[in-house]
Amino acid sequence: MTPPRKPLGKSPRSNRDGEDLARLARALGHPHRVAILQFLRRRNACICGEIVDLLPVAQSTVSQHIKKLKEAGWIKGEIEGPRTCYGINEEVFARFRELVDAVL
Repeated sequence: MTPPRKPLGKSPRSNRDGEDLARLARALGHPHRVAILQFLRRRNACICGEIVDLLPVAQSTVSQHIKKLKEAGWIKGEIEGPRTCYGINEEVFARFRELVDAVL
């Protein structure tokens, strides 16, 4: 029987990096979420109703996708009266690029 392998040079930083990358990638695991990010990237900011018009799904489904993206940090929202305006979190985009580059 072969003994279990030890991780190769895993440091606390690389474990955190791996967890960050996995969390961000999981949030991109649905084509509607990718479409939302692409839309926000082109618009710089928008109101939820505009996103609902973009996708062929119910408003409640769009809200769930937005919630997942917000939880992962991809987007942030600002309340403007009765509406919420969403935009890309540029710091998270930069972090994701950094993490992907480290893998490649």
